[in-house]
Amino acid sequence: MTLLTPDDVVECPVALILASDSPHADRAARSGALVRLTRGVYAEAAAYRALPPWSRYLVRVHAVALAWPDAIFVLESAAVLRGLPIFGEPRDVHVLVAAPKKTRAQGGIRVHSAERMPVVERVGAVWVASVVDTVVDIARLRHPSVGLAIACAALRADPALTVADIENCDAHRVSKRGRLRAVWVCARATGTPESPLEAVSLAVIEWLGFPAPELQKWILGPTGADDDRVDFWWDRWRIAGEADGGRKYSGELGDAREALRARNRRDARLGDRGVSATAHWAWDDVVAYKQLRSLLRAAGLPLASPEHAEPLRTLAAALRPQPRPTSAPAERRR
Repeated sequence: MTLLTPDDVVECPVALILASDSPHADRAARSGALVRLTRGVYAEAAAYRALPPWSRYLVRVHAVALAWPDAIFVLESAAVLRGLPIFGEPRDVHVLVAAPKKTRAQGGIRVHSAERMPVVERVGAVWVASVVDTVVDIARLRHPSVGLAIACAALRADPALTVADIENCDAHRVSKRGRLRAVWVCARATGTPESPLEAVSLAVIEWLGFPAPELQKWILGPTGADDDRVDFWWDRWRIAGEADGGRKYSGELGDAREALRARNRRDARLGDRGVSATAHWAWDDVVAYKQLRSLLRAAGLPLASPEHAEPLRTLAAALRPQPRPTSAPAERRR
């Protein structure tokens, strides 16, 4: 993952249609040919609904940027424009105003107020909160697994960004809301995880009570040309962990049976080098965290501390947020 330069945002994956350029847009939306994203902005319904949830959210953010050219995007809306990961399809597009008014929602847009404005940058044609402000906002206001995944992704994407930068930004916030959550994230954030799944897995492993793993461990072969790197490593027990994701063995990226055979060959190779067991898991195993616990216990990994129940109880809702309706509310006719 690479953060986009100040001249770029992640491109909108479908064409946006302005009502001013399509005199029959309302009629097409009622017929189902178009989907209304926000006031005066539409997209072809079939193309929009074929997208994965996070891409649909990106389309909605671009639609609001087109309708609200002076909006400042924050939270998940800033993250998705910058190429940072989001989870599912958040209900609201988040924009910021300086006036000290209460937060309010209207038509899938949540307008926030701020006593202290974040650092704001012009990215392409839109105004976006800085990366470090976005990381701190999400770390404070969202589930800690989500905050950790965003922080790890930002650190990995931008080598100039440091945990100290995030801590400094958090420390200068006037509000104490979410401060302890952000402190928890900063204590664990690192650019080492290669995917959001790895970062979230790291949090869930801790909450389940397992010992902390080493990340991205090389298991050396006899020649150096056949070294293998595992996502998680517990040296005391010689146990490896692999956060594989679902696509790898779904057939989407190639022959699923060959991918599974390659995994089995690699596991056997690791076993020949003294690895006692290799646990594999995907997103569903992490969201249904008891499955991850069973996989790690079956591999022989012992528990080191009691389970931390609260973040596990709310994990599924955080990683699979309730999406908005498939189209924005109809405009009120005057």
